[in-house]
Amino acid sequence: MSPGFSAWRARVAKARVLVVGDVMLDRYWFGDVERISPEAPVPVVRIARSEERPGGAANVARNAAALGARATLLSATGDDEPADTLLRMLAADGVSTSFLRDAALTTTVKLRVIGRQQQLLRIDFETAPSHELLASKLADFDALLADTDAVVLSDYGKGGLAHIATMIGRARAAGKPVLVDPKGDDWDRYRGASLMTPNRGEFRQVAGRWRDEADLERRAQALRRDLDLGALLVTRSEEGMSLYSDAGTLTIPAQAREVFDVSGAGDTVIATLGALLAAGAPLPDAVAIANRAAGIVVGKLGTATVTPDELA
Repeated sequence: MSPGFSAWRARVAKARVLVVGDVMLDRYWFGDVERISPEAPVPVVRIARSEERPGGAANVARNAAALGARATLLSATGDDEPADTLLRMLAADGVSTSFLRDAALTTTVKLRVIGRQQQLLRIDFETAPSHELLASKLADFDALLADTDAVVLSDYGKGGLAHIATMIGRARAAGKPVLVDPKGDDWDRYRGASLMTPNRGEFRQVAGRWRDEADLERRAQALRRDLDLGALLVTRSEEGMSLYSDAGTLTIPAQAREVFDVSGAGDTVIATLGALLAAGAPLPDAVAIANRAAGIVVGKLGTATVTPDELA
């Protein structure tokens, strides 16, 4: 049986994790639905309260910080109110930030309108960052790289990781483990990563459908070798997680518990892995603990974090 988080807690508190990627602000408007609009066949929601939470790479960073790690977040944002809100919330969560702010850029906001405990509507505000802004981001990445123990690249497909291949190459050259949460089907850009953590659907989109566990393992190992990945971790919801590496295959069953919300579970998994690998934990131990963290966070509503006491 692998050691639990308690065995690594003191070392995680000294570990330095650099998170780079697309940040967003998750906004929730909660209200009551009592009638249909006379203007169109849509419900009228009377808003009673609202909530705001860091999303995307910002949620990864706050998850790492919640475990006690020294988390730094590098991202490109607008010079606007949502970015100000993210900075304030992340500071309260103990995350150091390096935001490249551009007045021509709109910070990504996902606004969800919820009535009768159901999501009725989601409104997205976003623009892609400029090439010049992303080029200056590389210089900041190089400066931060020297003072970190592990790098987490959180790709949400918003354009903030256009230079991800360069970042992976520089992190590996510096001897830093680099973890990638992928997006889309162009995985060649993640070549050379130490660990990639797709979910079951993302992996199927790239590798195709598998007939059985043996076929899944064959496809995963072939893809891992083709992309020169140190390891590939496929998160499989109720089927747990499967780790593919030179050592073979390790499948860990899911933690059995009631599931309220799976949003942000992938952020918790890669943040936990990053914090533990930065602390020097063996990958199989880190995966087992990350699996437990995922089992805890899906029992919470919305993007959430896991504490060391909960893992213990």
